Amino acid sequence: MGKKATTIKEQIELLKQRGMFVPDEQKAAEILLDVGFYRLGFYAFPFEKTFPNLDNRSHQYKEGTSFTDVVELYYFDYDLRNILMYYLNRIEVNLRTFITYTVSNYYKDSPTWFVDSTVMNRLYIEDFENKVYKTIRENPVIKRHHQKYINDRFAPAWKTVEFMTLGNICSLFYNLKDDNLKRQIASNYRCSLKVFSNYIETIRVIRNTCAHGACVYNLSLAKGIKSTPLVSISEAKRHNISGVIDVIRHMIGCISVNRLEQMNEEIISLLRKDRNENTADIITNCTGFAVK
Repeated sequence: MGKKATTIKEQIELLKQRGMFVPDEQKAAEILLDVGFYRLGFYAFPFEKTFPNLDNRSHQYKEGTSFTDVVELYYFDYDLRNILMYYLNRIEVNLRTFITYTVSNYYKDSPTWFVDSTVMNRLYIEDFENKVYKTIRENPVIKRHHQKYINDRFAPAWKTVEFMTLGNICSLFYNLKDDNLKRQIASNYRCSLKVFSNYIETIRVIRNTCAHGACVYNLSLAKGIKSTPLVSISEAKRHNISGVIDVIRHMIGCISVNRLEQMNEEIISLLRKDRNENTADIITNCTGFAVK
């Protein structure tokens, strides 16, 4: 059996035994009840002596580590995640709209082109009803459509795609048969087809990471980001959050120059917040951002 549950008091004592300075135990108790000891551990880990080694961890903290340092890193991550989520939502809506508009007008005589064998790959169509439409059909808007148009097996694309997840939208795009059509869509975002496919997968991963409240400051992408003349991604940034933000900037810039400026201002403002030196060093080392 694993370890037993601990009280807040026991958790604070454990942190102190491991070398962490806890300046205000009452405030620490409040934060531990709010955030959770286990979750906060993801932000305490970089302050451990054995970081980044996950094997044979000593769980001992570096000299001078304070509970305040860990909380500062947590709130940096929280604020960054919220900033990114705002712009990721904007990108998701734009992708959904542009793909639906472009393909629907390309195949005007096929309003349910997403299950048309001349448009989509066979396996996608075979799986669509049970794996995608089963959930979409439960939406009140789609239910009303089928109540009104009882002979329709599917609602038209401009209704159906509206209720797809970002993962669904990516899969929809990948499974279009016509590469020229896919290139036309990619060109709207100033990308080649290969780069666009890589970018929307990157957007999908970071969007899901943010939506589930997971850590973003130490993000490590399994699939590296492609570098282009427009978006130069160094080898050091291909798998981390800094490279991801470059992709988000590019996509937002294709949608709205004003929103790009706004995003840049918000990130700069976040990076310039006053922080303890220990926390600032961790942010720089994990993200590649220059923190002042």
